[in-house]
Amino acid sequence: MELRQLEHFLAVVRSGSFTGAAREVHVVQSALSTSIRKLETELGAPLFERTTRRVLLTEAGRALEPMAHRIVADVVAARGEVATVAGLSRGRVAIGTIQTLTEVDLPGELGTFQRRHPGVRIHVRQGLVPDLMAAVGNGELDLAYLAPEGPLAEELVSFAQWRQKLVLLGYPGHRLAQRRRVRLAELDGEPFVDFSGSGLQDMIGRRFADAGVRRDRVCEATHVPLLVELVAAGLGVSIVPEPVAARSGLPHARIEQPSLSRPIHLAGRGAEPVNPAARALLQHLTG
Repeated sequence: MELRQLEHFLAVVRSGSFTGAAREVHVVQSALSTSIRKLETELGAPLFERTTRRVLLTEAGRALEPMAHRIVADVVAARGEVATVAGLSRGRVAIGTIQTLTEVDLPGELGTFQRRHPGVRIHVRQGLVPDLMAAVGNGELDLAYLAPEGPLAEELVSFAQWRQKLVLLGYPGHRLAQRRRVRLAELDGEPFVDFSGSGLQDMIGRRFADAGVRRDRVCEATHVPLLVELVAAGLGVSIVPEPVAARSGLPHARIEQPSLSRPIHLAGRGAEPVNPAARALLQHLTG
């Protein structure tokens, strides 16, 4: 079994197709297919069920996936340890983030880090909190900015923490547009533009339900810039992080009784990352 075969296997898992995986790892599709067939022969079991539309994992493939992630992560860490001798002249670090991160200018921080360590390749993944936590736990990601509703997963460590305030985002002419503070109960039955499929929206839904306040969900968006534009167009109000509201130029108000906020963590595995490039990035982000 070769490392490249496992990397090809994981690329197919991520993309759901041999064509997409071949593009990702920069090989021709026939070479990638041959690599996967050799891996299946060595393991003695098919790893993928090939359908007309998508490639699905078999039971054997599902069993291999977490181990493949760990093996690849260990190799990345080993390469990184060697790279420390050369002062991080090369290496790789993977970091995850929620879409609504406002406490840190992550692109700016990564740009500064890249200039200091031009040989380090940076991989950034945006996703939902459960997916990001799982990716940190299994070694796909070295670090991640998370906003969990409850405690972090047992195997994760928080290296830094912030409190993100949430506010009501409205539009000119709305009945609450001139207010700077509103009570949660005043939003009962209000038309809402929801941030669909996000941990933030799940948290807001639970808080409203606990308070017995109804939301009339008239519209949904999966990206923050689009959500802001939909609110600006008057489709409804929404609840967003305070910096998002401030940058939008739209009317916004703090919510009281109860106020709404959530924790943001920069998290990783163990007391410190094993990967030297990740250690250097963590020091940069928290220094």
